[in-house]
Amino acid sequence: MLHCKNISHKFEFPLFDDISLDFAPSSTSAITGTSGSGKSTILHILSTLLKPNGGEVFYKNRSLYTLSTDELLKIRRYDFGIIFQQHYLFRGFSALENVELATILSEKELDRELFDALGIAHILSQKVGRLSGGQQQRVSIARVLSKRPKVIFADEPTGNLDKNTAGEVMGVIFDYVKRHEAALVLVTHDETLASSCQRRFHLSEQVLREVSQEVRDA
Repeated sequence: MLHCKNISHKFEFPLFDDISLDFAPSSTSAITGTSGSGKSTILHILSTLLKPNGGEVFYKNRSLYTLSTDELLKIRRYDFGIIFQQHYLFRGFSALENVELATILSEKELDRELFDALGIAHILSQKVGRLSGGQQQRVSIARVLSKRPKVIFADEPTGNLDKNTAGEVMGVIFDYVKRHEAALVLVTHDETLASSCQRRFHLSEQVLREVSQEVRDA
């Protein structure tokens, strides 16, 4: 469904070179690495937010960075969902209004079961500014999943959550991937969370390597 071929990128210094990856429906993949290694940059390239210096990214056999701006916007609106480290909610809106806005733009029905699953049903009427950081992050995740994306890009999605809540939230995301035959591309520092994905990659010294199951289970 999503594929990148020989992508490379650099800013003041090279980050990575000649990376090729495939992401199938109903799959979960994690990318780990030290801060500044470039793992979030890979996520931005895959999700159409940053054009790579070299290589191509394909979605449903279409080379993304050859498409028009309007075509890319449609893919972001209807097919891609991005969970950032920062929630980027509209602070003048309530939690419910933030989620409703996403469903309006993506032309999807509101899924109220998500609110119970994410533990936010009781705070929907509150303004975002009155919520804790963890509550805001869960609203942000609800907003993304309400779009019914086919590919979820998540950059440290549980960074503002305690361990127990983080596990529950990731369970909701993994269940979504399975039920909707979506794909999850996760960037995280959390080795335990990364190991819960079907595939795990580690970025170090400009090279992305897949971590074998044997190493993960050791």
